[in-house]
Amino acid sequence: MNTAAKTEVVKESSMVRQKEMIARNYDALTSTAETGKKVASTFVPGNLNELIMSFGMLNNLPEINAINNGMRRKSGMMIMDAERRGHSEDVCTYVKADIGQMSKGNIAPNGKPMPPPDLLLLSYTGCFTFMKWFELLRHEYGCETAMLHVPYTGDGVITDNMRNYVVKQLKEEVIPKLERVSGVKFDIDRLRENLRLSAQAEDDLVWVLQSARNVRSPIDAYFGGVYYIGPIFSAFRGTQEAVDYYRVLRGEIEERIKKGLGPITPEGDMPEEKYRLVVEGPPNWTSFREFWKMFYDEGAVVVSSTYTKVGGVYDLGFRHDPDNPIESLADYCLGCYTNRNLPTRVEMLENYIEEYQADGLLINSIKSCNSFSAGQLLMMQEVEKRTGKPAAFIETDLVDPRYFSAANVKNRLESYFQMVDQKRSAKAA
Repeated sequence: MNTAAKTEVVKESSMVRQKEMIARNYDALTSTAETGKKVASTFVPGNLNELIMSFGMLNNLPEINAINNGMRRKSGMMIMDAERRGHSEDVCTYVKADIGQMSKGNIAPNGKPMPPPDLLLLSYTGCFTFMKWFELLRHEYGCETAMLHVPYTGDGVITDNMRNYVVKQLKEEVIPKLERVSGVKFDIDRLRENLRLSAQAEDDLVWVLQSARNVRSPIDAYFGGVYYIGPIFSAFRGTQEAVDYYRVLRGEIEERIKKGLGPITPEGDMPEEKYRLVVEGPPNWTSFREFWKMFYDEGAVVVSSTYTKVGGVYDLGFRHDPDNPIESLADYCLGCYTNRNLPTRVEMLENYIEEYQADGLLINSIKSCNSFSAGQLLMMQEVEKRTGKPAAFIETDLVDPRYFSAANVKNRLESYFQMVDQKRSAKAA
């Protein structure tokens, strides 16, 4: 039986449901000429999905489009098209994949053209590239732009002044533009209901991610985690669909724990848990399954990852709060992982290693992503010093297949697992 056939056999109902949800959003986006729906383009970190939906608008996320094209092996040509148009090799490959997609008719995964956005809504949460990306999109589409400037939490603390600054922008800049573009008057009760649904889904997502505290872990919180965060990090946070999805997912994980099962991989249940890892940095999307296979073939399970926190650091206690709706949106944006300083990120990694009984830290440094890559070597050294656990460093890229060297990654991983084994032997001696 080939790998594709095996993957179909082992899919659980939550995996099928998630795929259907994402497909429905693309169908809704590509049907706006018939439905008259307005579209806001925004980014995953700090996205204001509950607010966007309260105006009856659809949410289109450029990073999600790039990821889809990467996993379908279409991003490489798009990136080269963008480079032929003058974009540097060092520019974020999400951006170039998006620009390349536009140059080829802006076709969605369902084969239909994407609509131009009616509003570009940027919540600036630590990634300067987002600002330049939206400049390019505004030049391309000539549509309305709303900029929500989110102060960087340089001291690792959200202050009242920071919160008030973001709230003021939401009330005076963002909401009026959403009203004007959508033609819908702001309804705070509708927003409250969306936030209430968000909090329900966030509770179950956190439970799922923290199930990896079990030894053995029933999930992989990096590769498998990508599927778990899909609905809540895209266009479904704040919907009943997301609540239902996470309830189903939680039930599946509870059943795996009862049966003593490990994570599901593309080739079925993972038979052995030999290594427990914490991973920093996004995955490589163009060779996602090949990359994952290098881990599960060695019995390596990722029990916690920072990538699954880019759309919200819910496991540290934050929930969207319907009783304080605008302030809650501000706190969400301020607390995003990419808006946290390096000492705070180091502390998170240190805590994850201890809390999840991990054998060590692995950093996947992304060539074109400064938001994650800046300071990672220093972070690695500090975590290693604090925990006494081995750490390692590999390099790939987001959606550019030219920067995934399977042989190099595999060699580094094998060397790292040998280092973990040596540490264990020395401790047991």
